[in-house]
Amino acid sequence: MRSDQRPTFVFVHGGASNARAWIPLQNALALRGHRSYAVDLPGHGDAATGPAAYHRPDQDRTALTHEASPMHGVTLADNVRHVVGVLRRLAEHGPVVLAGNSLGGLTLTAVVNAVPDLVDRVVYLSALCLADPAMLTEPWDVVDENLLDAAVARIAVPYDAPGRDPGVVRLDWRRGHTDPETFAALKEAIMADAPDHLFRHFLDSLDADENHGVMEPAALVRPEAWRRVPHTYVRLSADRGLTPAVQDYMIRKADELTPDHPFDVHTLPTSHVGYVSRPELFADLLVRLT
Repeated sequence: MRSDQRPTFVFVHGGASNARAWIPLQNALALRGHRSYAVDLPGHGDAATGPAAYHRPDQDRTALTHEASPMHGVTLADNVRHVVGVLRRLAEHGPVVLAGNSLGGLTLTAVVNAVPDLVDRVVYLSALCLADPAMLTEPWDVVDENLLDAAVARIAVPYDAPGRDPGVVRLDWRRGHTDPETFAALKEAIMADAPDHLFRHFLDSLDADENHGVMEPAALVRPEAWRRVPHTYVRLSADRGLTPAVQDYMIRKADELTPDHPFDVHTLPTSHVGYVSRPELFADLLVRLT
């Protein structure tokens, strides 16, 4: 750490999510005397511009299929520029711990690659961490029994906007409110350890669109930067979206790349977004890391 000051925690959300997902954890950290900042990545959250049809009570399915996406043209480089701008401002006030979940892990790695001097620790909360170029193009050598793929297939919208980016996907999370089987499948995959009402609130917070084009070479761990930043992986042992087997595979591949600078690994018994349903566990662990 650059100083004896308490760090500011900067949170990067996962796919189809936004800064609102971190409110429970931010509140838990505030009660422990810690500052935090939750990022809305470009095309996400309160500043995003649509799709408007997703938010209408009488949801026009034709419009939802064809309406342009706020993720159009958004790249991993855009994510990095946005997060780096936040880090530069916060670093003026002391050390910064950068943490993220799920798809947000790709942005974490790319940021560390770009500005290792601005990150005092990076924390992957059951987040994607890619250390081998083959992980972008070839099947992974791990048995993946996740429930998320099948659950998300239930709510996929046949998105066909003119000129759309090939990596952009559109999901109708609100279907979980009207179809009990879909609700159960999504909850089991994402937040099985929460009461139903909390998961309903979480569904309402999600964005319809995501760009999986961010899974690109710039998101691969670069050893020269990786060795300069302490990195922690928080395994979530009850995660059925990004399973423990897949989490362990990513940890192993990263450690093989820099065996002299391995992950600091911790395990929490929560679901994929346990920081929403059980934030106290995550707050206590993050505070211990500092």
